[in-house]
Amino acid sequence: MPTHYFSNCPPASLIKQFAAMLYDSLLLFAVMFFATAIAMLFNQGEAIESNPVFSLYLLLVGFSYYAWFWNKSGQTLGMRVWKIRIVNESGSNPGWGSSYLRLLFALLSILCCGLGYFWRIFKPYTWHDRLSHTSIVDISSLVQSKK
Repeated sequence: MPTHYFSNCPPASLIKQFAAMLYDSLLLFAVMFFATAIAMLFNQGEAIESNPVFSLYLLLVGFSYYAWFWNKSGQTLGMRVWKIRIVNESGSNPGWGSSYLRLLFALLSILCCGLGYFWRIFKPYTWHDRLSHTSIVDISSLVQSKK
């Protein structure tokens, strides 16, 4: 697909972004469950108590879930349902580096009481959009025009 294909798409609404995040959180829960089961194999089948290495492992698994989908198709499964997608400044899928950078900045946005996300109410971008040079666009008009 040419890089200018998504250039005329409007920014996705914050409601659509949150809806996609909710949908993805259900899928991510299953991925985390599976990742924990794998980690338990290395702990003689015992529960893993508060362990910073395990927490970092789960964070990496969660980040990789998003980065893989964004790098591959520009959409997670939740984003596909809500007809939104992530694009970089040239209009193509973000690379691995910008995906991980975006996730790191999104985590910081959440840690600031969600201010980075709610910035979207006043501007057409979130803090992590701006810092990672990506944006979430609404592609529902493109999907309708294909039919």
